[in-house]
Formats: sequence, C-alpha cells, structure tokens
Amino acid sequence: MSFKGVYVDNKPGEYKTDNDIKKIQLLCFDLTNYTVKSQLLLCSLGVFVFFILYGYLQELIFTLDGFRPYGWYLTLIQFGYYTVFGLIECRVKHIVRKISIGTYLLLALLTLGTMGFSNSSLGYLNYPTQVIFKCCKLIPVMVGSILIQGKKYRLLDFLAASLMCIGLILFTLADSMISPRFDFIGVVMISCALLCDAIIGNVQEKAMRQYKGTNTEVVLYSYSIGFLYLLLILLLTGDFVKGVSFCAKVIFNKMHMLITFKTSYENYYRQEFQHPVEVYGYGLLFSLCGYLGIQIVLTLVQCCGAFVAATVTTCRKAVSIIISFMFFYKPFSFQYLWSGLLVILGIYLNIYSKQGNSKSDLREIWIKLKRCWSNQNRIQRQLMANV
Repeated sequence: MSFKGVYVDNKPGEYKTDNDIKKIQLLCFDLTNYTVKSQLLLCSLGVFVFFILYGYLQELIFTLDGFRPYGWYLTLIQFGYYTVFGLIECRVKHIVRKISIGTYLLLALLTLGTMGFSNSSLGYLNYPTQVIFKCCKLIPVMVGSILIQGKKYRLLDFLAASLMCIGLILFTLADSMISPRFDFIGVVMISCALLCDAIIGNVQEKAMRQYKGTNTEVVLYSYSIGFLYLLLILLLTGDFVKGVSFCAKVIFNKMHMLITFKTSYENYYRQEFQHPVEVYGYGLLFSLCGYLGIQIVLTLVQCCGAFVAATVTTCRKAVSIIISFMFFYKPFSFQYLWSGLLVILGIYLNIYSKQGNSKSDLREIWIKLKRCWSNQNRIQRQLMANV
C-alpha cells in the first residue's frame, strides 16, 4: 500500500498558526485536540489491527483448494469493494473531483499493477516472502530516481539498499529450498508490483499537490477506473467466467455429463458447491480492512510525519510475518530469521539517513553494531560456561 502524497511535517524553526492547524480525523473520530502521543498510539493501534487482519484474510483466501490461479479475480473483487467504499465516503463528505481524468487513467493502471501482481504473487510465494519483498520498495525507488531524475543519494542509503538486497536474496533462497509453494513466477509478479508501487507514489504526490485533490477522491477514481480495466481484461481472457464459476455455485453443462457418462454424483456435487461465502465474504472483510488501513496510515502521516509512519508500518509487517508462521503451517528455517533481520536493518538505516546530515551517522551506527556484537558474544560465553 502506498501512502505517499501527504507531507505535513514542519521544518525546524517553523511554527503553525491557528489557521495552519489541520483537522486530524481517525476514520469518524476527531483527534485534533488530542496530544501527539495519543494520536500516535491510536493511529498505530489502528494500523496494527486493520493491516494484520488484512494480511491474515489475504493468506486465508489463498489457502482455499484450487484458488491459486484466481489472484486477479480477487483483485477485481477488491477493486469493486474499494469503489463502493470510496463512493459512499465521497457522497457523505460531498467531495468532488479535482484531478484530471487523464491523470487517473495512469494512476488506475499503476494501482492495478501494484494490487493485482501483489495478490497474484501469493499463489506462488509464501506470505512472509511477499512481505519481505514489499519491505524493499526502497530499491526500485532509488534506481528510478537515479535513472529518471538524476537524484543523488548518500552512502547510508546505498548501504541500506545493499543490506535489503542481500537479505532479500537470502530469504528468497531459503524459501526456494524448503517451501513447496515457491515458484519463480511469484518473484517476477511481486517485483512488478514493487515497480508499479515505486512509480505510483511520485505520480500521486505530484497530482495531489498540483490539483489539491483529497485522498478519498484519489482512492475512488483510481480503483473504479482500475476495476473497469481489469474487468475488460478478464472478460477478454476468459478468466472472469472461470473466476465466477470457481467462486459461485456452478450449474454444469449436463449435456457434457450425458455424452461422457463418467461424472459421478460425488464429483458433481464436489465441483458444484465451491467457495462463494469464503471468497466474497472474506473478500469483503479483506477489502474493508485494507481500505480503513489506508485511511489510518494517511492520518498517521498527517499527524506524526512520514518517518514515524514508516517505522510503524515496518513493525506491523514484522508482526504479520510472525502471525503467518503461527496460524498457517509452513516450513521454517533460521535463514528466514537472519535474512529478515538484514532487511529490517536496511530499513532502519534508510529511515535513519533521512534524519541526519553528517558523515558521523555511519560511524555512530558502526560503533553501536560493534557494541551489540560484543554483548552477544559475552552472553554466549556466559551460557557456554554455565553448561
């Protein structure tokens, strides 16, 4: 989920007047008069609750027998629900469109790529592997910024990207060796999702600043146009009919049964009654959690800044991985742990680099790492001595 486009942190030395104070609203609750600490705690709680449920339901849907090829159909369901949610919110808040349709045509295509490839990749990858890939969005963002904008990055940023790459490679290798669900197609899909996600943030930010559009407007038009895109694609490929047939109670062609004489009543009923409640019911909860989660992350960015929001969402992803191993059976290797820690360290360095502006940052981090390593060795020696 991309939450770029909202940057409200004051620079050092600036202050807000009464006219500058923006209304902070968490869903339907007004938090404007709350302390910053209270706003942070409430928003963080909302992020953890909704996005952990989002990840759990997403993985739960893909545990259905035979659902693996229908990731794009799930994306269509999700886009449909998001369109309804956005339309209701726009009607309630009396929001009108400010951003041009041409911009939304591009945004919808990028949103479709981000969500569609991300959902579909779960048919070929473990959920923890997908989350680790999502944590490494910095890599395509850096590459795109260097090639397209000629932007320069600090040494700490390159170190962060390198650690993410190493951790990502090790995590993927571990998954490929022990996971029965691993397929390289999933790696390609989640990489495409990251590429679209890296582009969409810049397009969103530029459009919202230029036209003064709201988050609700962007969500409504991006997902509604994306829904039409995907519906047309699935109709042309025939995957729409296949998805409907899998997720609903299918009335099979009885003429085929009369010709073959091979379909038993047992097979007939097993194929006839599929997964309407699971897919559409879980899909509703899955989409609702995702939609509300997006709104809360945007509120968190507004009240506490992008740095705090990035830290909270990173912690949430770590918890989601732990919950995935707890509730869904999958083989485990300690290589998952070490490679995941490398990725988290890379994320921390990336966040840390945005807060400082001196070369002493890298030296300070190195000193802290050496201290942690020496403490770990000391504890291990004490444990060995007690054995």
